[in-house]
Amino acid sequence: MTTRSRAEALHLTGERTVPGIAEENYWFRRHEAAYLELLPYCVDATVLEAGCGEGYGAAFIAARARRVVALDYDRPAIEHVAVRYPEVEPVRANLAVLPLRSSTVDVVANFQVIEHLWDQDGFLAECFRVLRPGGRLLVTTPNRITFTPGRDTPLNPYHTRELAASELDSLLRAAGFSVERLHGLHHGPSLRALDAAYGGSIIDAQLDVVMGELPGQAKWPPALLADVEAISAADFIVHGEDVDTSLDLVAVAVRP
Repeated sequence: MTTRSRAEALHLTGERTVPGIAEENYWFRRHEAAYLELLPYCVDATVLEAGCGEGYGAAFIAARARRVVALDYDRPAIEHVAVRYPEVEPVRANLAVLPLRSSTVDVVANFQVIEHLWDQDGFLAECFRVLRPGGRLLVTTPNRITFTPGRDTPLNPYHTRELAASELDSLLRAAGFSVERLHGLHHGPSLRALDAAYGGSIIDAQLDVVMGELPGQAKWPPALLADVEAISAADFIVHGEDVDTSLDLVAVAVRP
């Protein structure tokens, strides 16, 4: 993906991740890795992305799916998606009441969104409703244990409730889903090397730069920015071992 200027990107508030910006590249590639891992579930499917944000994920899915409806409540985001990603169908709506008939989609994709919702149980009930029997719900979300260690209240002001693996599993099962897969996303070898080079955490090295600064105003050390810009989706790995130590949870749930 070619680099875009800040003027072409959505305003960086810290709430959503956008592609093509060097300072955002770690987070974008981390999200991209999860999309790539779960794309096989979307092949030739009718997919609802519930909470599409900037729209890059819906575009990833559209390359493999039969149809993609990209839903978000934020009007500027939906207007952006309509212009930039004509291969998807953008819809502005609240995730509390999904604007689809019951049993009409094969896949609901919900990537880095459920942690933003006040009524997670209600949202999952809506996902269950719109999915066809045998349809799949794909969920990724920050692992509470590692994202906000030692706290029940999220540090991220845009998050309402973060989840550990056992909590996500319980939520999905309580909503009537069977959990087909609950894995974790981790740093691969090259990112572990960067962790070591930056005193134990490439994430903390980035946070040290941006904390207390307005979005887009932080002064990045050139070496750190170069290392962050060079990260690719292939630098992350997803597997079922040591899920509680993962960065993000990656779940596949099936409507019976």
